[in-house]
Amino acid sequence: MRRAVITAAAACAVVTTTALALPASAVPVKPQEPGTTSEYVVLYKEGASLEQARAAVRAAGGTIVRENTDVGVATVRTTNARFKALAARQSALDGAAANRVIGKAPKIPKAPAVGKGAEKVTGAHGPVHVKKPGKGDEPLADLQWDMKQINATAKGAHKTEQGDRRVLVGILDTGVDGNHPDIKPNFNRELSRNFTTDIPYDANGEEVDGPCEDEPDKSCNDPADVDENEHGTHVASTIASPRNGLGIAGVAPKVSLVNIRVGQDSGYFFLQPTVDGLTYAAKIGVDVVNMSYYIDPWAWNCPANPADSPEDQAEQRTVIKAAQRALNFAHRHGVTLVAAAGNEMVDYTKNITDTGSPNFASEPGEQPRERTVTPECVSMPSEGENVIPVSATGISGRKSYYSSFGKGYVAVAAPGGDKVDTADGKPDDARGIWAAYPEAIARARGELNPDGTPNTPRVVRSCKGGTCAYYQSIQGTSMASPHAAGVAALIVSRYGKPDKRRGGLTLAPATVERILRGTAKPQPCPTPSTVEYVWYRLENGQWVKYTSEQTCEGGKSGNGFFGNGVIDALGAVKG
Repeated sequence: MRRAVITAAAACAVVTTTALALPASAVPVKPQEPGTTSEYVVLYKEGASLEQARAAVRAAGGTIVRENTDVGVATVRTTNARFKALAARQSALDGAAANRVIGKAPKIPKAPAVGKGAEKVTGAHGPVHVKKPGKGDEPLADLQWDMKQINATAKGAHKTEQGDRRVLVGILDTGVDGNHPDIKPNFNRELSRNFTTDIPYDANGEEVDGPCEDEPDKSCNDPADVDENEHGTHVASTIASPRNGLGIAGVAPKVSLVNIRVGQDSGYFFLQPTVDGLTYAAKIGVDVVNMSYYIDPWAWNCPANPADSPEDQAEQRTVIKAAQRALNFAHRHGVTLVAAAGNEMVDYTKNITDTGSPNFASEPGEQPRERTVTPECVSMPSEGENVIPVSATGISGRKSYYSSFGKGYVAVAAPGGDKVDTADGKPDDARGIWAAYPEAIARARGELNPDGTPNTPRVVRSCKGGTCAYYQSIQGTSMASPHAAGVAALIVSRYGKPDKRRGGLTLAPATVERILRGTAKPQPCPTPSTVEYVWYRLENGQWVKYTSEQTCEGGKSGNGFFGNGVIDALGAVKG
């Protein structure tokens, strides 16, 4: 998955199936400059006492600034350039992973980017037309081919089950615009939290989130009802936009949304916020979480990849262990874990080539490099235990061209959009997924006319009684995952029992997954099983052709493209 939160499927994959890995010695890394303060996520050894672990951190030259005792993870700051190596020698610690550099003088900043990760594909099929809604439909229901594909419509699942307000869905993402008119009615402001602080620059002085003073709110610490990226708002809307006569309806239009922000404005998702977000979700009684991202800086974490230095191998082992502890904690506390399968167009069960890791410079001079990734390497959280990975489908029902896959990896498939699922392979915004879009971002990007009407075909507006809201068309497995999370929320609403300890409803995650998989509509591999995807992108005024060959393995009820099948909201709740 891309660091830009899996929204835009790239024109050409950054991950391919054939290439040679560079040895670690080929990657020059400058030593940490004296006086530079670095931040690490440290994993305590299971069985070690808190006193032993804290003493070990001090012995390695670190100072604990935040601690998650539920899973044994701490954020540590240090000026010691040898901290990782020293921490590895401590018997009470199980590893350390670089988090970010603090206090390093930045280079001259570039202009800040607003909402990185958005779909940038240029449409070729003109304006999007919306037909008059049918009885009981929301105004933009005609655009929601995705909801028709999974029977999450007024005449489908919503006739039986629209969700229960006591069911909480956690949006682990870049934030949620809690004031968007088509999210606000279902937004739980009281429980929402922000576990991140935006990062102006990386260790090389390159801009990440940009200067704090250039943020819309002039701060790197955003409120828990803000999304300055766009991604989390789109995800939340797909799950639970209400039936209120405005815009669209989500899969589960009556459940409650909790913003658990773990991603930066720039689309980076680091280990500590993920661990803290999952722990928090478990402790407040969240029923389902959606995770449409991978944990940076490694697209895949390899415990013993010869292309990586011993320190990098140890760091990746720490990411795997720490993330899995948090996933286990959430799962044990009744949280159903849903994740996007990735946008790299590759089979996760085969050897592939990663050219984008590490994608964040936590040490001066650090750059992405090419390396071979084997199936033993794991992308977190999607390949974590007890997680439900979701691949993406297009309007025709085919697996989306960008969606990663793999037999035994993908659990189910869901609509994620495929703008080039067209007769000519040129993009059509109508074939993306439409969901809520923060007005502030639309205005900052110049996508609205002075009168408030959109000036781009990938944005539409819906108004009711003087209140207007905006929606955009994007694509990605990021968009597929919330459809499955929404169906999971319907399942808890339909079959859950009162949670006597924390209130609300509860249903064992294993039961939710069984129903989700068991009611999915089986979809066989295409014939022939190797598909050549063909699409075009507009580059410098010219349409450029791209192709990708992808092979589906497995039978009708279990294969690499669709898992157990395409989710079915009606089938999941009608029993």
